[in-house]
Amino acid sequence: MNQGWIYRDKVRPIDAGLTVLEYYTERYHHSGSEEWLKRILSEQILLNNQPVNPHTCLQTGQNLTYHRPPWKEPDVPLSFEVLSEEQDLLIIAKPSGLPVLPGGGFLEHTLLWQLQQQYPQDKPVPIHRLGRGTSGLMLIARSPLARSNLTQQMRDRQIRKVYRTLIGKSELPDHFIIDHPIGKIPYPSLGYLYAATPDGKFAYSECQVLKRRDQNTLLEVTILTGRPHQIRIHLATMGYPLLGDPLYTIGGIPKINDNDKLAVPGDCGYYLHAYQLAFIHPRTKQLMTFTCPDRINPKYHDSLD
Repeated sequence: MNQGWIYRDKVRPIDAGLTVLEYYTERYHHSGSEEWLKRILSEQILLNNQPVNPHTCLQTGQNLTYHRPPWKEPDVPLSFEVLSEEQDLLIIAKPSGLPVLPGGGFLEHTLLWQLQQQYPQDKPVPIHRLGRGTSGLMLIARSPLARSNLTQQMRDRQIRKVYRTLIGKSELPDHFIIDHPIGKIPYPSLGYLYAATPDGKFAYSECQVLKRRDQNTLLEVTILTGRPHQIRIHLATMGYPLLGDPLYTIGGIPKINDNDKLAVPGDCGYYLHAYQLAFIHPRTKQLMTFTCPDRINPKYHDSLD
């Protein structure tokens, strides 16, 4: 069991006039109105630190807190390799299966929590994210200088990220570019998720075929932008979803499942590995390049040989 968590919200003008029950039911789709009603009545949800009637109308600027009791988190691989450790930053190799940030039932079983336990004096911050099922290189800031500088490099698209992934047997060109926009679409239980959509944001991926086999194709993908699940969505738009991807199908949209259980972005099963990372060091201004051959996703080693 973890220690539980307090989720804090400030009422926005757009939400003023909603009842407390309407607010949580409409904003957080992972639970239904009955579940939220039970939490309000059991005083897990407070308004300005006081118990509240579920039918109380909200006003702009009020503070809501949801005191979630301790819960048992799913088991995940918690260990990770530190490839470089210095005053301003860390380079780590994340295993597949470890979430980066809290969410979806994960709090302490996340990379962020583990970093905070190992480096409590630094308040380490991931500069970019990897999906739960993605393995490989991550850049972590340890100082305010690094956090500010590297975040700006991310905004300016100065950080180069190269991935390797597996799709099915293909006749794709040796080199090709995908620039389909990516944006939010409605999705049950989550409210929305990211997918290929004509009115989404610009996204750009450069792809190179490394190996062609009878059963699969090994690709190297360099992304200029960092949209959520970009590589998974982009290759699916080409008609080649990542092998084992439980969520995205041809067209870069979520699969329609025959059963009641809907896949979510954090579900694993696909192979995607952050192979190379390059950036300008925030203090020395030197170009730094790191490479991480995959030793942390053994399920796919035979496919990579």
